[in-house]
Amino acid sequence: MRLTDLRAYLVAVPAAGLVFGLAARWFDHPTLADPLWTVATLIVLIALTLEIVTSLRRGEVGLDIVAFLSMSAALAVGETLAAVVVALMYAGGQNLEAFAERRARREMAALLGRAPRTAMRYGDAGLTEIALDAVAVGDRLLVRQGDVVPVDGTVLGTIAVLDEAAITGEAVPVQRRDGQPVISGTLNVGGPFDMRAGRIARDSTFAGIIRMVESAQRSKAPMARLADRYALVFLGLSLAIAGAAWFFSGDPVRAVAVLVVATPCPLILAVPVAIVSGLSRAAARGILIKGGKALEALARIRVIVLDKTGTLTRGEARITSEVVFGGLSPREVLRLAASADQVSKHVVARTLVAEAEARGLTLSVPAEARETPGEGVTARIDGHHVSVGGIGFVTSMTGGEDADALRGLKRDNGVVVAVAVDGRLVGGLLMVDELRVGAADLLRRLRARGIGRIVLATGDRRAVADAVVGDLPVDAVHADLVPGDKVAIVIAERAYGPVMMVGDGVNDAPALAAAEIGVAMGATGSSAASETADVVLLVDQLDRVAEAIAIAARSRSIALQSVGAGIGLSVAGMIVAAFGLITPVQGAVLQEVIDVAVILNALRALGPGRDARSGPT
Repeated sequence: MRLTDLRAYLVAVPAAGLVFGLAARWFDHPTLADPLWTVATLIVLIALTLEIVTSLRRGEVGLDIVAFLSMSAALAVGETLAAVVVALMYAGGQNLEAFAERRARREMAALLGRAPRTAMRYGDAGLTEIALDAVAVGDRLLVRQGDVVPVDGTVLGTIAVLDEAAITGEAVPVQRRDGQPVISGTLNVGGPFDMRAGRIARDSTFAGIIRMVESAQRSKAPMARLADRYALVFLGLSLAIAGAAWFFSGDPVRAVAVLVVATPCPLILAVPVAIVSGLSRAAARGILIKGGKALEALARIRVIVLDKTGTLTRGEARITSEVVFGGLSPREVLRLAASADQVSKHVVARTLVAEAEARGLTLSVPAEARETPGEGVTARIDGHHVSVGGIGFVTSMTGGEDADALRGLKRDNGVVVAVAVDGRLVGGLLMVDELRVGAADLLRRLRARGIGRIVLATGDRRAVADAVVGDLPVDAVHADLVPGDKVAIVIAERAYGPVMMVGDGVNDAPALAAAEIGVAMGATGSSAASETADVVLLVDQLDRVAEAIAIAARSRSIALQSVGAGIGLSVAGMIVAAFGLITPVQGAVLQEVIDVAVILNALRALGPGRDARSGPT
């Protein structure tokens, strides 16, 4: 049994010792009381000593030492009742802290508990239950009612009704039709359906989420590390007050009372509970924050850099006009472009492929494919070398011929996709991407939450970026960018305060890594973006950015409130004890009341508060 598992049972020892000792006095056997209280206290002291040794081996010095000193000192001066009460309060506090952390991690634990272990696969012998790791791309799987979708894939031939609440925080079930994507970790609440596996288990969305959650649970927030350092200061202060009380009064019991009031300290209880509560609250809303460090940094953000495509806009562009050259039909130009773009995860490429499939075009398998992030794709399609992407990218391979005709397509807030075959420009497609609903309202709410600067950074041309921004409350617009440019912008914006970068594509990953906080839109977006980001929005809704900031700010505020109130009350109690106004037993009870109040206050971070939809918290 691990040492931490003893917490659930340790509290029974001093509780039994206290009860039996009081019973002995009640039934006129007072000589039995002191030995019972002493033995119970010594058992707790042994467990506490093991805890302290374990912490010291990790290089951590905490206030468990004060608990050890207070119990030892109480036994040394014959205050056995006070010693067993302190032992009971200490063990009870450990139990309370463990309960609070379990309560705070509930949503994270729910995510981990949903992880599937097997899948039902169709084969030559019919349906077979196989280990999750045995699922291969292209396998046909059966998802039964009540099953968790095992891997990312697409629905085959019917309608799937899925509960995505554990992943996205949305309680209303969604329908997915034939050919539409389903993500691992969602629950089938409708009838059985078949699906085609699109990824193996370890590369699927839910496996990535689990890795992020486990990493978040192992992380330690800077505030918690700062609390550890403050714990040493508080330890010194406690010993100083106890020593002064003994020196000036000549009564060692006063020193014991001081140490008892200082055991344990809210400083080491409030911070981790509030931080984990915030992480858990965010997870319940479909916002995965990768640990306490990211949560604290999120609360201090003052500048936001937004990508355009798939972030500020819907990322669901549609073809509004097209131009072709050299005798190829518009359908053939689209087919060749979509065939090459199958290798890309960029939102424009995905939309192009979806448009071609919706028009009934048969796509070819690309060979020798190579993607230049944020610029375009080259591939061999049916024996021809095809280039598809931005005008500059494609025309650099064709000598610039007919580029002026393509530029004539540029209007409104559209994006031109150029297509070349065998080094010759063959056409272009104008794609229009719409602004997300509520984007303007979101930016105004971000302003109200203390965000002093909002910047748009996009690879699109200036005219497109300006058309998208319109009347939005944006401070600066940077267009015609390559991935390296976004990194430079993030670095430059640090002059205005801590920077958050929000994006969703492979080309955003370097900038996400460069920012103090990187936020990836949607768990089904680029895996590079999700792995690099500090925050992943599991639901593709931009308003969750404001909600994430609100949760982080509230959690940090609650942690600081708890620490301030708890430390203030503890110091006041120690001073009262130093003047002999309370006994060691009364001091133990007082400290436990403070601990309970502090932990319950820290658990407030689990609640919604006044969330991002209702204005500043």
